[in-house]
Amino acid sequence: MKRKSDPVIHMESVTKKYYVGEPNELQILFDIGLDIYEGEFVSIVGASGSGKSTLMNIIGLLDRQTEGEYDLNGTSTKTLDDKQLSRIRNKEIGFVFQNFNLIPKITALKNVEMPMMYAGVSQKKRTERALELIELVGMSDRYTHDPARLSCGQKQRVAIARAMANDPSIILADEPTGALDTKTGRMVMDLFHKLHEEEGKTIVLITHSPELASECQRMITISDGRIISDDYKKEVFG
Repeated sequence: MKRKSDPVIHMESVTKKYYVGEPNELQILFDIGLDIYEGEFVSIVGASGSGKSTLMNIIGLLDRQTEGEYDLNGTSTKTLDDKQLSRIRNKEIGFVFQNFNLIPKITALKNVEMPMMYAGVSQKKRTERALELIELVGMSDRYTHDPARLSCGQKQRVAIARAMANDPSIILADEPTGALDTKTGRMVMDLFHKLHEEEGKTIVLITHSPELASECQRMITISDGRIISDDYKKEVFG
């Protein structure tokens, strides 16, 4: 059983290569070692092409490492098949993407319900849970609207509510303010802080912005496929 002190994300010597064994073999990640613990708010920051998106995809079980170990909540992911990975991904990870990825022809409420439907939650329970989450993100007056009738900031708040649907252990946010103006981006970041502080969620924020990254408890910098720094806020961790 996973002890409370164990990391929720544990990576050891993780590498990622494409076109393995071919003349154009390309290595994107080099010997990544990473531990992220329950309740941390962590940013992974790097320029375009640094490898942060590839690392995010492996953390989110959207891709597999070529070599090395990746344990999620104490479970090794190395030998799991696609069906097993999909089931763990739906239960353990809530995704928030730059472009929202909402289903356009259904309401905000139904979008939030969707992960619970795939998890086999009853209609009554998933509607109750979705309404609670819609209220949490301040969208109670818009839950009957479809995405076309929502602003970008409202869409992202719905996406955050959807990410919380199955009460995941980790929220993985990929450039969540990238499509937003400064004011709206600020509102979204404030919501992540609220989820971290009040709901105790483990949040991993992928960003190219050092300014946003610096808001987090911990800032991991990646460059050319390698982690080059891992800094903790002194006022948080001492």
